[in-house]
Formats: sequence, structure tokens, C-alpha cells
Amino acid sequence: MRTFWGLMRAYWFSDRWKEAWTLTLVIALLTALSSKAGVWFAVALGELGNSIAFLHDAANPHPLQTILANAGILVLLVVLKDAGFTGVRNLVSTTLHRKWRGWLNNQFNHALLDGNHTHFHAQHGSVAGGVVAPDNIDQRIQESIKDMTGGAIGLAMGVLGVATSLYFIGENLIGSSVEVKGLEFLGSYGTAVLAFLAVATYVPLNTWIAVKLGRLLERLNVRMQQAEGSYRSELTTFLRRSFHVAASHGEGVQKSMHDRLYVDIDKTWGRLNIVNTSYTSFELIYNFVGARIIAYAPGLVSFIHNRLDYKGYITGSEMVAQLISQCSWFIHVMPAIATLRANSQRVTELANAIENVQSPREFYQQTGRSDFSYGSQNPVFGLTIQKLELAHQGEDATPFLSAANLRFRRGEWTFLKGESGCGKTSLIKAINGLWPYGRGTVVFPEGVTSFYAAQEVKLQQVSLKQLVCLPGSENDHGDTQVAAALHKAGLGDFIEHLADESREGKIWDQVLSGGQKQKLVVARIILRQPGLLFLDEATGALDPEGKIAFHQAIKDNCADVTVISVMHEAVAPRSLAGEEFYHSVVSIADGVATKKPLAPSLPRELTTILAQPRPVEDKWLRFRRLKQK
Repeated sequence: MRTFWGLMRAYWFSDRWKEAWTLTLVIALLTALSSKAGVWFAVALGELGNSIAFLHDAANPHPLQTILANAGILVLLVVLKDAGFTGVRNLVSTTLHRKWRGWLNNQFNHALLDGNHTHFHAQHGSVAGGVVAPDNIDQRIQESIKDMTGGAIGLAMGVLGVATSLYFIGENLIGSSVEVKGLEFLGSYGTAVLAFLAVATYVPLNTWIAVKLGRLLERLNVRMQQAEGSYRSELTTFLRRSFHVAASHGEGVQKSMHDRLYVDIDKTWGRLNIVNTSYTSFELIYNFVGARIIAYAPGLVSFIHNRLDYKGYITGSEMVAQLISQCSWFIHVMPAIATLRANSQRVTELANAIENVQSPREFYQQTGRSDFSYGSQNPVFGLTIQKLELAHQGEDATPFLSAANLRFRRGEWTFLKGESGCGKTSLIKAINGLWPYGRGTVVFPEGVTSFYAAQEVKLQQVSLKQLVCLPGSENDHGDTQVAAALHKAGLGDFIEHLADESREGKIWDQVLSGGQKQKLVVARIILRQPGLLFLDEATGALDPEGKIAFHQAIKDNCADVTVISVMHEAVAPRSLAGEEFYHSVVSIADGVATKKPLAPSLPRELTTILAQPRPVEDKWLRFRRLKQK
């Protein structure tokens, strides 16, 4: 699906090919019947015109009845063609649209959300490196796929309509053709040849004009989609950070940002309107000239010389008009073609971006140095990091963090310490394969599951049980297990709402506070029982007591878990009894990460005594004591 035609045919050669081809063949049949009905309509229209023309003819014994009968037949044909063939075809085509879009959406959904973290890597292109990340992926999946599939089906039906009309109308024109004075060498094919010549001259010339305008429309459509997508993305982001904008009184800055983004929409829209108006005017003039002048010209000479009667002239002219209309399909749908190409371009760009990051290492090597190696070893040896260097984009970028040799034993708790911006979070990302540039070897304990808990917790719009069961499925655990995990994490008040996706009209992301969301992470950890746990400032929204409870819950419920934690605190938290949660510390200073064990803690009894508050002595009593001495 990385090219236009590949994208167009993928559904028809997928595992759903029977469904696709069945709907397509039904549409083709109904299109052919609709084209044939168009010929019947032209004949009936000629009969009606002829009955009106000879209303006062003495040879016509029942003029009024003839007119009414022909008019009735014409109406029945219109109902059959438009409500029957065309109406049913519309239902089938919209069904095909729905099925095709659903299949494509499913393909991109699975491709983006694979185990390779494609959705993450696809957003890390670089203009400087020649690898551009696709903008507004949400818009490409939602709007572009929908509009592209609908537009493609409409255009395909138009092409099929042209083919069937050429066959049926052309057959009738040839069958009813007569000799043209001055072109006797053509014999009885004179009017048919003139009709085909008129169509072959008039339509291509104007199609060339339409193509020129269509290319301009395509460029403006792409630009419009980009502008609309950027504005919508900013609105979505703004609503997520609404509280921060309000707290910092940042409404003025936010408003100016919205205004700036909308100016781009407005300018592009204005240019698009001008081109669309020009195209509409061109099309209206083209339709009038084609249907009322070009269509009536081929049979006019024969009609003047009485070689063609009025009925034959009207019928033939209406057929030529229909032929011009059908062959002008390209002109009529040029704006739709421009939109289709714009949408398909957006979708194929996303498909290419997905394909490009299937090998993240090779992808990032296009814009910098990326030479990470990941392996596994016996769980007894824990997690090992060797010769790790982290850098930013660019082949010659100087590493900002290096770690020669770090080893984390099974069950060991380590916290990362260093100044803000020194690379603590980058180190955890690199261990988990989420840092693009640098080099080094990371060896995981074999068969051990890992869990990454970040500071900012964003909750999907699913049930509370599913939120606790993430990243697994809610079917993996029973309600009792999930309820127990919530209770141990300090969220027992929400157990009765396990099956609910919202509470009092609000989704869980809006219901839970920052601290409660981080407790929800504890519930996930307890339920998942990882062997390797990464805490990236995962207690940032908790008070000191909450941080202790956070660590204690993991300590009590996750035996032998290896914990690597990023914290801003200079000293790692201890239990209420004064015991250390952490066994070692990785200090980052001057771009170098070094690991060492924590100093042995004081005996528990002494720690407890020192932790007790000391009463403040009365100054006067202390003075009396000193005086007595």
C-alpha cells in the first residue's frame, strides 16, 4: 500500500477478496443496467418530442393519449433508472465503502500498534535527514482513508459508466445513423461518424483544461488538509492541557496560536474557493455548449435535407448529449479526482512511514548514529548494560551520556540520581529501545517481563478494569484479582465501578487525580507482577507519605522484582520503619553514569529512635540546670 495503485487494489487481493469482488460485480451490473436505461430514456424522450411535434397532424388519431402514454413511459423509465438501478447501486456502493474503509483502518491500526512501537518511531523523522515524519497521523487514518475510499468508488463507477454508455449509446447511434449530404462516401454511417467526431474533439480539448485546473486543486487540497490537521491537533492538545493554561493565565498566548494557525486555513481556503469557482463556471459553460450545441450539430445537416425525421433527430441528439455527458465524466469529477489524489497521497505517505520504521535501527541510521544491540541471558545474571553512549541526531553528534558497564541483579532496587537534564530518562528509554541515537549493548534477563511506568499517566477511554489490566486484556484477570490490586494500591473506593467506562459523565482520565492515576499504575504493577520495573518519576504527583506507600505496595506484593527508578530527590525514600527500599544508586555527573551501592543503613532500632521528634526544652529550665552545675 505504498503506491497509489497498490493502495487501490490491496483490499481486492486481501483475505476479504470474496466480499470485495461480490460487491464490485453487483455495482458493475447495476451500472450497466443504468446505462442501458439511459438509452431507453433517450428513445422515450424522442417519442414524447415527436408526439408533441405532431399533435395537430391529421394522421394522428389520438394525439393527447399518445402524449400522455409517452410521458408515462418516460416517468416509469426515470423511476426505474434513478430509484431502481441507481438507488440500489448507491446502497451497494456505500456498503463497499464501509467495508473497504474498515479493512484499511484495521490494517493501519495493526501496523501502527505492533510490538515494534511503529506509532512511536514513525513520528521521529527529520527534514534535515531527508526522512520526513507524517504530520497529523490521526487525520490521515480518520478522514483521508474515509474520503479516499469513497472517492475511489465513485470514480470507478464513473469509469464503468463511461464504458457501458459508449457501448449501448454507440450501438444505438450506429443503428439509427443515416447518410449526410456531402459525406456520401461514409454511407449510412454519416451521422454516427459526425457524432463520434464531435465527442472526440470537444471532450479531450476541455479535458486538457480540466486537468490543468485539477492539478492546482490537488495541491490546494493537500495544503488545506495539512492546515486543518494542524489546527485540529492544536485544539486537541490545548483541551488536554486546559488546566495548565488556566493556572498560568496563558489564554492570550493560546489564542494568538489559534489565530495564527487559522490564518493558514483561511488563506488556503480563499485560494481554493477561487479555483473551485473558476472550475464550476468552466463546467457550466462546457455542459451547456455540449448538451445544446455540440450534441445537436451532427444530425442537423441530415435533418435539414429531410434525410432524418424530427423524432430521429431529437433521439439522436439526446443520445449524443448523453454520450458527451458520460465521456465528460473526467471533467465532471476532476475536483473529486484532485481530492482523491490528495487523500491517497496522505495515506501512502503514512504507509511509507510505517514501512520505513520496520527496522528502527536502519531507520535512525539515516539521520544519525544508531548502533544499539539487544539480547537476553540467564535470569540469574539480571540486566546488563555495556559500552552505552547516548547522543542526539547527526553523524558527528557528541554523546551526552555514557555508561561503561552497569549490572542490575535480580531483586535489586536502583535509583538514578543527577541534575535535571543530565539524561536519566534518556537512559531508561535507551534500555527499553525507545532512544534513537547512540550505541551500546543491553542484555535482558531471559523470560522476564518488564513494565515501564512514566510520570505522566494518560488513560484510554475504556472500563476501569481494562485500565488496571493494561497492557494486557481485561479477560486475562478475574474481577477479584483486579479488585485486590486496586485495594492494595489504595484505590479500594473505586472497586464497585470496575465495569464502568465513565463516572458521573466523565471518563476515568478526567475522574482520577494525578496522584490517583499513579496509584492506578501501582495496581497495574501488582496485577502484572513484572520481573523488571522502570519507574520514570512515577511518584512525581504524590506527597512524601504517598511515595512511601507507592514503594511499600510494590515491595510487599512483587517479590524479586528488579527496580530502576528515576527520581528528583537527592535521597531515595525509606519505609515508615526507616528501612531502605533501594540497594544502589546510579549517579550521572559530567555525562558519565556510575553505579555504586548505597551506604549501609543504621540499625532499625536506632533509626526508629532518631526518627522520633525531640521535644523542645524550655529555655529557663535549661538555664537553671546549667547554673546548678
